[in-house]
Amino acid sequence: GSAWWFLDQKDGMVKQLNTLSNMGLLSRFVGMITDSRSFLSYPRHEYFRRVLCNLIGNDVENGELPGDMKWLGQTVQDISYYNAKTYFNF
Repeated sequence: GSAWWFLDQKDGMVKQLNTLSNMGLLSRFVGMITDSRSFLSYPRHEYFRRVLCNLIGNDVENGELPGDMKWLGQTVQDISYYNAKTYFNF
């Protein structure tokens, strides 16, 4: 995943997500890396998910992604959790 310390703000996250999306890899993204030893790092995951959902929602509104809520929901879940779980074989 993307190193959080490089993308510790909305613009950096959006640029990274758009780059992956432009290459057709967004649905396979394993999310962001964080310092999970710090309690204060957990809200960063929530912020990341909000930025991700906003980006996907804008793409749907622009007709760039299908408005299939089941597929969209699964894609967000995959990026937020399941892709990393599968990749790291948890």
